Amino acid sequence: MICQVIDGTRPMVDIDRQARRDAGALIKETIMGNMNHLVDRYIAMWNETDPDRRRGIISEIWTETASYRDPKLEAEGREGIDAMVQKVQAAYPGHRFKLVSDVDVHHDRLRFTWEVGVEGGPILARGLDFAVVTGEQLQSMTGFFDVINAPAKAAVAA
Repeated sequence: MICQVIDGTRPMVDIDRQARRDAGALIKETIMGNMNHLVDRYIAMWNETDPDRRRGIISEIWTETASYRDPKLEAEGREGIDAMVQKVQAAYPGHRFKLVSDVDVHHDRLRFTWEVGVEGGPILARGLDFAVVTGEQLQSMTGFFDVINAPAKAAVAA
């Protein structure tokens, strides 16, 4: 061991430790990339007005038994989630969702902040969503509103 230090070679155990760190960093980077993609697709779901394409996104990102909850809406399963999104789009035509934060991930949980509004106009709402992920799909989503500027006539109820 002393001769390895003197001649500049590293002990095998240090190489193994570095390899594990490198592998761990790669795994974390891959998981973060997958979760960012999942959230990007989730935002795309809210913006997709073509019913067939929206259902395709829903099938891709939600488990069959998924659930969604926020202070105004609830949905169970893929069909319920599709109906909920369609209802919001009908109430607020021309509004677009966008991700406005990084995606935070730990274990099977993630959180992120979004906004919705008409392009170039004031925001209608801003919220913070928390999700439970199973595999690479959403099992549940719970949303909280930080800002709501919704006109009373267009309010969407559960």
